[in-house]
Amino acid sequence: MKVEGSLFLGCAVFFAAADVVYWHFSKDPTGTTALALSVGLAFLSGFYILFTGRRLPRRPEDNPEGEISEGTGELGFFSPHSWWPLFVGLASATAALGAAIGWWLFLIGMLFTVLAAIGFVFEYYRGVYAH
Repeated sequence: MKVEGSLFLGCAVFFAAADVVYWHFSKDPTGTTALALSVGLAFLSGFYILFTGRRLPRRPEDNPEGEISEGTGELGFFSPHSWWPLFVGLASATAALGAAIGWWLFLIGMLFTVLAAIGFVFEYYRGVYAH
């Protein structure tokens, strides 16, 4: 995990340098604060990843001499045929459109979003693909 942690810490250093340059040339408190917060977020993420990475065993990705075959194995189950993400996206888009048009469409979109999310979560608990 050293690569990920170093990447985040490198981003924190870059954001800090960009923040100093931005503050010097613009004197804008809003942008300077936003960049300072991004420095803090990148530093916290990098520190956390490096700190917890020391307690975990080395991964094949961390070994510079590692082979691709060392990282093989079960990665998880991914549904190849599910239509539910499409329905969740359409229902969420309807709810977002309802936020601009009217509360009635927003409520209908949220109802369909909840129903589609329930269908998505429980897809493999009934029917042909139940386990």
